[in-house]
Amino acid sequence: MLKKDKLQSFKGVLNTLIERHVLVLATEHPYLTRLCCSFQTNVRLCFAMVYVNGGDLAYHIACSGRFNKSRACFYAAEIVPALMFLHCNGIIHRDLKPSNILLDADGHCKIADFGLCKESILDGKTTNTFCSTPLYLAPEVLLGNEYGASVDWCCLAVIMYEMMVGYTLFVANKDWKLFESILQDAPGFPCFLSSEAVKIIKAFLVKCPAARLGCVASQGQEEAIKVHPFFNEIDWVLLEQRKITPPFKPQITSKRDANNFKKCFTH
Repeated sequence: MLKKDKLQSFKGVLNTLIERHVLVLATEHPYLTRLCCSFQTNVRLCFAMVYVNGGDLAYHIACSGRFNKSRACFYAAEIVPALMFLHCNGIIHRDLKPSNILLDADGHCKIADFGLCKESILDGKTTNTFCSTPLYLAPEVLLGNEYGASVDWCCLAVIMYEMMVGYTLFVANKDWKLFESILQDAPGFPCFLSSEAVKIIKAFLVKCPAARLGCVASQGQEEAIKVHPFFNEIDWVLLEQRKITPPFKPQITSKRDANNFKKCFTH
């Protein structure tokens, strides 16, 4: 529910229309949260969406400590075609993070929260708006450079690191120190990470977006992600048909169960 008096500016209205458009478009993809209907009252705009009650990845990372490679690979693999679908439709998410990736009752991923999405990013078009959650900012956003879909792949790298290591890639007690670290520091990798995991995270974190995995024209751009050795065990055809059994199934006792979310969000 969105309060109308908070959306009086042109930008506020535009962002809401974009979010609704993406939610409607999401009905065409299995790994995106979708809109059932929308309506309004005198004071609010309301979006009614499918209830995805398996919890978010942030919650499950906190519960598990970290995921093994197979589980992290499965989640990352379901996120990849969802992002590719958005990008093919000229949409960049710009706020991909564990708390915006939900699990459904079967354990499949659903990307959520399209409030920072940007449309019409096609055929070389870019944007330069400074937005996203600080921990998941891409270097080009921090530098104020023009950017496109590259920012989403950088976010995915940070999520993959967090899933397999158990804590965030860049840590600092001040935003400016965090931003400095994102721009200048090379990430450290624990010895228990597989070489394939290290390589794909590094490839997604390349500072220059034109050389980042998923963005290099000579490598087939986003198709290069699917053939990376990290995803060798993934059958992409079966995955996009939701025919791969998830490695983890959330504990759900009823359709209204909210036990997979922090109490602060449900009470």
